[in-house]
Amino acid sequence: MDKSHNPEFTCMELYVQYKDYNWMMDFTERLLERICIAVNGSSESVVDGKTISFKAPYRRLPILEAIKEKTGYDLNGKDEEEIRNICKTLNMEIDNTMGKGKLIDEIFGEFCEGTFIQPTFITDYPIEMSPLTKKHRNNPALTERFELMVNGKELANAYSELNDPIDQEERFVEQMRLSEKGDDEAMFIDQDFLRALQYGMPPTSGIGIGIDRLVMLMTGQTTIQEVLFFPQMRPEKKIPKDSAARYAEIGIGEEFVPILQKAGYNLVTDLKDVNPQKVQQQMGDIIKTYKLNIEKPSVDEVAGWIAKI
Repeated sequence: MDKSHNPEFTCMELYVQYKDYNWMMDFTERLLERICIAVNGSSESVVDGKTISFKAPYRRLPILEAIKEKTGYDLNGKDEEEIRNICKTLNMEIDNTMGKGKLIDEIFGEFCEGTFIQPTFITDYPIEMSPLTKKHRNNPALTERFELMVNGKELANAYSELNDPIDQEERFVEQMRLSEKGDDEAMFIDQDFLRALQYGMPPTSGIGIGIDRLVMLMTGQTTIQEVLFFPQMRPEKKIPKDSAARYAEIGIGEEFVPILQKAGYNLVTDLKDVNPQKVQQQMGDIIKTYKLNIEKPSVDEVAGWIAKI
């Protein structure tokens, strides 16, 4: 792809074969600069009284350096327990389910993310934070990943795709350990994905850009409602749903029914052949998001439900 041409893009998820994340940062900053000029006539946009310059190049800052810059703590070489103690010193609300990657993410989110107003690439995430990302070619403890921060929020997330099936399986196993520890955001082992990698995947990098947030930044809007069609403008569609009694037939308690349907399992048959750990993780996410006073079921309980379908 020639990055000096074709400035019009309809898809904000882009995968580019045989390009690394450094090239992707170059591509992203040039893309955003051209979009801003096309929309505003210059490389600057004013959002909520703040002038944001999208003129390339943007600052590139490793995440651990960002944390050191904003908190004074250097996390390089620190293990999970040492980072946990730093979180306690910073008076952060943490719990024992959080592993090293989650703790680092919490520190960055609380003390760093909101401070980056001008476009800034946060780079070189520790391997514990990025289970799908290729190891950094110069430091195996890090990964080739970046997030672009603008106006105190994440606008883009990108990385060199991990295409080594052995490395990927080891990362999934570590995610399983975190899941068993109670981390609701830990990933499950995706055997289909591992099998696909075993057949072969070329060196690839990918980026996802939040199109709604991008439109807000480029047009100076401060609320997402200004750039979205409201849901009521879409035609209503009634989704068929099973009753609680139908779920009870396979041992699912009534309190879990709305959670499962929120996760997309509107019919009992929707659960057939689904990975039990995936279902349990989705339920845990919903319980956590909506602060429900419900204890999520175990993976074995979910497997028992599915086995009866």
